[in-house]
Amino acid sequence: MTEARIAPGRARELGPINWVVWQVLSRAAGTRDAQLFSTLGRTGGLFRGWLHYSGKLMPGGRLPRHEAELVILRVAHLRGCDYEMDHHIRLGRKAGVTPEILERLRGGPAAAGWSDKHRALLTAVDQIVATRDLDDQAWAALAAHYDERRLIEIVLLTNQYEGLASSITTLRIQRDGFGASALDQ
Repeated sequence: MTEARIAPGRARELGPINWVVWQVLSRAAGTRDAQLFSTLGRTGGLFRGWLHYSGKLMPGGRLPRHEAELVILRVAHLRGCDYEMDHHIRLGRKAGVTPEILERLRGGPAAAGWSDKHRALLTAVDQIVATRDLDDQAWAALAAHYDERRLIEIVLLTNQYEGLASSITTLRIQRDGFGASALDQ
Protein backbone atom coordinates (compact mmCIF):
# COMPACT_ATOMS: atom_id res chain seq x y z
CA MET A 1 0.00 0.00 0.00
CA THR A 2 1.25 3.47 -0.75
CA GLU A 3 1.38 6.39 1.65
CA ALA A 4 -1.77 7.46 3.48
CA ARG A 5 -3.78 9.97 1.48
CA ILE A 6 -4.85 11.75 4.64
CA ALA A 7 -2.55 11.76 7.63
CA PRO A 8 -3.97 10.44 10.88
CA GLY A 9 -5.21 13.32 13.02
CA ARG A 10 -3.89 14.34 16.38
CA ALA A 11 -5.39 16.57 19.07
CA ARG A 12 -5.66 19.64 16.84
CA GLU A 13 -7.33 17.83 13.92
CA LEU A 14 -9.47 15.50 16.02
CA GLY A 15 -10.74 17.93 18.63
CA PRO A 16 -11.01 16.99 22.30
CA ILE A 17 -13.88 14.49 22.06
CA ASN A 18 -12.56 12.53 19.09
CA TRP A 19 -9.04 12.66 20.52
CA VAL A 20 -10.26 10.91 23.69
CA VAL A 21 -12.31 8.42 21.66
CA TRP A 22 -9.25 7.66 19.50
CA GLN A 23 -7.07 7.14 22.59
CA VAL A 24 -9.58 4.77 24.20
CA LEU A 25 -10.17 2.80 20.99
CA SER A 26 -6.44 2.54 20.30
CA ARG A 27 -5.80 1.12 23.76
CA ALA A 28 -8.72 -1.29 23.40
CA ALA A 29 -7.29 -2.43 20.07
CA GLY A 30 -3.88 -3.00 21.66
CA THR A 31 -2.07 -0.39 19.60
CA ARG A 32 -0.63 3.05 20.20
CA ASP A 33 -2.45 4.51 17.19
CA ALA A 34 -5.50 2.86 15.67
CA GLN A 35 -5.04 4.76 12.44
CA LEU A 36 -8.54 4.03 11.20
CA PHE A 37 -9.93 6.02 14.11
CA SER A 38 -7.31 8.78 14.02
CA THR A 39 -8.07 9.25 10.32
CA LEU A 40 -11.85 9.01 10.39
CA GLY A 41 -11.86 11.04 13.62
CA ARG A 42 -10.94 14.08 11.54
CA THR A 43 -14.60 14.24 10.43
CA GLY A 44 -15.90 15.48 13.79
CA GLY A 45 -19.44 14.41 14.63
CA LEU A 46 -19.68 12.24 11.52
CA PHE A 47 -17.06 9.97 13.09
CA ARG A 48 -19.08 9.62 16.28
CA GLY A 49 -22.25 8.87 14.31
CA TRP A 50 -20.41 6.24 12.32
CA LEU A 51 -19.05 4.70 15.53
CA HIS A 52 -22.55 4.54 16.98
CA TYR A 53 -23.92 2.79 13.89
CA SER A 54 -20.93 0.45 13.67
CA GLY A 55 -21.17 -0.40 17.35
CA LYS A 56 -24.84 -1.32 16.99
CA LEU A 57 -23.81 -3.92 14.40
CA MET A 58 -20.68 -5.17 16.13
CA PRO A 59 -20.35 -5.81 19.01
CA GLY A 60 -23.93 -4.67 19.74
CA GLY A 61 -25.79 -6.80 17.21
CA ARG A 62 -27.83 -9.91 17.86
CA LEU A 63 -25.75 -12.07 15.57
CA PRO A 64 -23.50 -14.29 17.73
CA ARG A 65 -20.04 -12.73 17.96
CA HIS A 66 -18.35 -15.76 16.40
CA GLU A 67 -20.60 -15.48 13.34
CA ALA A 68 -20.14 -11.71 13.12
CA GLU A 69 -16.38 -12.25 13.06
CA LEU A 70 -16.74 -14.87 10.32
CA VAL A 71 -18.64 -12.30 8.24
CA ILE A 72 -16.08 -9.54 8.87
CA LEU A 73 -13.05 -11.73 8.26
CA ARG A 74 -14.53 -13.10 5.04
CA VAL A 75 -15.25 -9.57 3.78
CA ALA A 76 -11.72 -8.49 4.71
CA HIS A 77 -10.28 -11.49 2.88
CA LEU A 78 -12.39 -10.94 -0.23
CA ARG A 79 -11.47 -7.26 -0.32
CA GLY A 80 -7.79 -7.87 0.45
CA CYS A 81 -8.06 -5.47 3.40
CA ASP A 82 -5.11 -6.25 5.66
CA TYR A 83 -6.14 -3.55 8.14
CA GLU A 84 -9.49 -5.26 8.79
CA MET A 85 -7.81 -8.66 8.84
CA ASP A 86 -5.25 -7.56 11.43
CA HIS A 87 -7.87 -6.28 13.85
CA HIS A 88 -10.45 -8.98 13.33
CA ILE A 89 -8.01 -11.87 13.56
CA ARG A 90 -7.36 -10.60 17.08
CA LEU A 91 -11.06 -10.00 17.84
CA GLY A 92 -12.06 -13.24 16.16
CA ARG A 93 -9.65 -15.21 18.30
CA LYS A 94 -11.52 -13.97 21.38
CA ALA A 95 -14.76 -15.17 19.74
CA GLY A 96 -13.44 -18.64 18.99
CA VAL A 97 -12.02 -18.17 15.49
CA THR A 98 -9.07 -20.54 15.65
CA PRO A 99 -6.19 -20.58 13.14
CA GLU A 100 -7.84 -23.65 11.56
CA ILE A 101 -11.16 -21.81 11.14
CA LEU A 102 -9.31 -18.78 9.77
CA GLU A 103 -7.59 -20.95 7.16
CA ARG A 104 -10.92 -22.57 6.25
CA LEU A 105 -12.45 -19.09 6.02
CA ARG A 106 -9.86 -18.13 3.44
CA GLY A 107 -11.01 -21.14 1.41
CA GLY A 108 -14.57 -19.86 1.47
CA PRO A 109 -17.93 -21.53 1.76
CA ALA A 110 -16.90 -24.50 -0.39
CA ALA A 111 -14.13 -25.50 2.05
CA ALA A 112 -14.67 -28.75 3.91
CA GLY A 113 -15.75 -28.62 7.52
CA TRP A 114 -18.38 -25.88 7.60
CA SER A 115 -21.78 -26.52 9.13
CA ASP A 116 -24.76 -25.90 6.84
CA LYS A 117 -25.43 -22.68 8.77
CA HIS A 118 -21.91 -21.31 8.39
CA ARG A 119 -21.75 -22.38 4.73
CA ALA A 120 -24.99 -20.45 4.08
CA LEU A 121 -23.61 -17.43 5.95
CA LEU A 122 -20.35 -17.37 3.99
CA THR A 123 -22.12 -17.96 0.69
CA ALA A 124 -24.28 -14.93 1.43
CA VAL A 125 -21.23 -12.81 2.24
CA ASP A 126 -19.48 -13.88 -0.95
CA GLN A 127 -22.51 -13.06 -3.09
CA ILE A 128 -23.19 -9.70 -1.46
CA VAL A 129 -19.57 -8.60 -1.88
CA ALA A 130 -19.36 -9.88 -5.47
CA THR A 131 -22.77 -8.83 -6.80
CA ARG A 132 -24.31 -6.41 -4.26
CA ASP A 133 -27.21 -8.89 -4.09
CA LEU A 134 -28.18 -12.36 -2.95
CA ASP A 135 -29.87 -14.90 -5.23
CA ASP A 136 -33.03 -16.70 -4.09
CA GLN A 137 -31.24 -19.99 -3.43
CA ALA A 138 -28.64 -18.37 -1.16
CA TRP A 139 -31.36 -16.34 0.58
CA ALA A 140 -33.43 -19.48 1.26
CA ALA A 141 -30.37 -21.30 2.65
CA LEU A 142 -29.61 -18.36 4.94
CA ALA A 143 -33.26 -17.94 6.00
CA ALA A 144 -33.32 -21.59 7.09
CA HIS A 145 -30.96 -20.62 9.94
CA TYR A 146 -31.74 -17.00 10.86
CA ASP A 147 -34.80 -14.98 11.78
CA GLU A 148 -35.73 -11.82 9.90
CA ARG A 149 -33.89 -9.46 12.25
CA ARG A 150 -30.66 -11.42 11.89
CA LEU A 151 -31.08 -11.70 8.12
CA ILE A 152 -31.23 -7.91 7.90
CA GLU A 153 -28.29 -7.63 10.29
CA ILE A 154 -26.17 -9.99 8.16
CA VAL A 155 -26.80 -7.83 5.09
CA LEU A 156 -26.02 -4.62 7.01
CA LEU A 157 -22.91 -6.07 8.67
CA THR A 158 -21.55 -7.37 5.36
CA ASN A 159 -22.10 -4.04 3.66
CA GLN A 160 -20.72 -2.07 6.62
CA TYR A 161 -17.42 -3.94 6.52
CA GLU A 162 -17.29 -4.00 2.72
CA GLY A 163 -17.74 -0.21 2.74
CA LEU A 164 -15.18 0.14 5.51
CA ALA A 165 -12.69 -1.94 3.51
CA SER A 166 -13.30 0.36 0.56
CA SER A 167 -12.73 3.45 2.75
CA ILE A 168 -9.54 2.01 4.22
CA THR A 169 -8.25 1.14 0.76
CA THR A 170 -9.22 4.46 -0.85
CA LEU A 171 -7.78 6.57 1.98
CA ARG A 172 -4.69 4.30 2.08
CA ILE A 173 -5.01 3.98 5.86
CA GLN A 174 -1.84 2.32 7.08
CA ARG A 175 -1.79 -0.85 9.17
CA ASP A 176 -1.35 -0.34 12.87
CA GLY A 177 1.92 -2.18 13.12
CA PHE A 178 0.87 -5.35 14.90
CA GLY A 179 3.80 -7.70 14.65
CA ALA A 180 3.30 -11.24 13.44
CA SER A 181 3.67 -12.43 17.04
CA ALA A 182 0.79 -10.17 18.15
CA LEU A 183 -1.46 -11.67 15.49
CA ASP A 184 -0.40 -15.22 16.29
CA GLN A 185 -1.13 -14.96 20.00
